Amino acid sequence: MAGTDTGAAKAMPATIDDARPMPLSAAALATLMCCLWGLGQVAVKLANAGISPIFHAGLRSIGATVLLLAWIWLRGIPVFRRDGTLPAGIAAGALFGIEFICVYIGMNLTEVARATLMVFCAPFIVAVLAHWLVPNDRLTPARSIGLLAAFAGVVATFADRVAAPDAAGLAGDLLCLLGAFFWGATTIVIKTTRLRGALPEKNLLYQLGVSAVILMAASTLAGEAGIFAPTPVVWISLAYGTFIIAGSSYLAWFWLVSRYRATTLHAFTFLTPVAGVGFAHLLLGEPITPGIGIGLVLIAGGIVLVNRER
Repeated sequence: MAGTDTGAAKAMPATIDDARPMPLSAAALATLMCCLWGLGQVAVKLANAGISPIFHAGLRSIGATVLLLAWIWLRGIPVFRRDGTLPAGIAAGALFGIEFICVYIGMNLTEVARATLMVFCAPFIVAVLAHWLVPNDRLTPARSIGLLAAFAGVVATFADRVAAPDAAGLAGDLLCLLGAFFWGATTIVIKTTRLRGALPEKNLLYQLGVSAVILMAASTLAGEAGIFAPTPVVWISLAYGTFIIAGSSYLAWFWLVSRYRATTLHAFTFLTPVAGVGFAHLLLGEPITPGIGIGLVLIAGGIVLVNRER
């Protein structure tokens, strides 16, 4: 997934002990998840070098859907009971699929570091939309400051494009920012419909299953080549995104959310853009420009403020 929160984490039933302290082991696991997601941005870029971007996203959704179904079967999780969530589930899955069309194409056109910063504007989009659409989820002074910091971070990041015009790169940045909007919209659909009370596995199944259909259809309509340069690096990157990110890390995150406060956990998500920029620099040799550095600090700090307790 492009990001840390598929939206399903928001839908965990209210059975969490809010007073339960988060032990060091849980904090370490949350930190690991965010680092894995940051590395996942690099994996997308590497796999796109040998797989058409929309087709790549579709393959990941298909593989992750199979893994999720296996998990549901082994645990006997009752996700197929009728609960009136189907229309909203299809809508969430469609938005999820469109998000990945934007992000995976955008990743082909821009650098991983920049794409990561754009995608992780999603928490701010959620905060703005929730202020108007979700009852009792208003912007607080701290969250408003976080939004302003994020906006300043985006401006700082785009300043590099203004200084060194790059039409393709600018298009990639904007596509990733649009992907962040659809990620945020997915979360809002879950927060404002019957999906809010659904099992997290069911929410994730809607998103993965519906997106798999949409992505493969979109790839066919776009006339993509599919798998055109299946090198070992491409296969390893695809496997990482499918098995580690979409297939395993989301379930681990749900496990954490089922036991500890979501607001506490989501404060860790500021680590993901930090990790994404760091891994892009170390593994792909992407430069950390002043604009990216300033944007990283402002967006990461804004994520912490937006996710603060009310």
